[in-house]
Amino acid sequence: MTDMILSFALAAIPAILAITLHEAAHGYAAWALGDQTARRMGRLSLNPLAHVDRVGTILLPGFLLISQLLTVGRVEFMFGWAKPVPVNASVFKDPRRGMMIVAAAGPAMNFLLAWLAGLALHGVDLLPQSTGDVAQQFLFYFILTNLVLALFNLLPIPPLDGGRIAVGLLPLELARRWAKLERAGILIVLLLLFLVPQLSQSLGYRIDPVHDALGAILPAAMRWVLILSGHDAGA
Repeated sequence: MTDMILSFALAAIPAILAITLHEAAHGYAAWALGDQTARRMGRLSLNPLAHVDRVGTILLPGFLLISQLLTVGRVEFMFGWAKPVPVNASVFKDPRRGMMIVAAAGPAMNFLLAWLAGLALHGVDLLPQSTGDVAQQFLFYFILTNLVLALFNLLPIPPLDGGRIAVGLLPLELARRWAKLERAGILIVLLLLFLVPQLSQSLGYRIDPVHDALGAILPAAMRWVLILSGHDAGA
């Protein structure tokens, strides 16, 4: 029971911190560019409750967390989302570029948090062994969670951050067409994450593009975080 509670805490706390600061970064970036919408609506906040979406932050992650702990005894996969920070792009001098900067602020915050956690790993040896072991586990989970959140959000599909960054970078006409994907963006993401892998597996194939992309990039991202925070990450 104690191990299950610890596993729950090690999965839930890093996710809550990563998502909260990711969303807050969007709000602060918009505020810096002149948009007061998030501040007026109480979303310019480091309080996790301000960013909670009942389905994306509580029900779906909670179901995935509990079902994995009860079946395989550990957390192997998590997915969820927070309530999007409201942004009024019309107040930006260049709305398209402004939205790109606001979108990029979320993943940038997660990369920063991963690096800071890498720096914090240097202090683990100063703690008693039992406390140090838990602290090290927490920091590795925290790095991993932030990297997964940043890399996943950089997928170039609106309304993910990567999609909005793409809209800011593409030529205007192509950007307009790409932005129209936002209406079906979450459906596309869910299809790629869940339906396509399950359907292909039932047909005797393996098609899992999101998992494969993250699996290819994540080890390199983890290695660079450790190198940039002063650790020997091996060859």
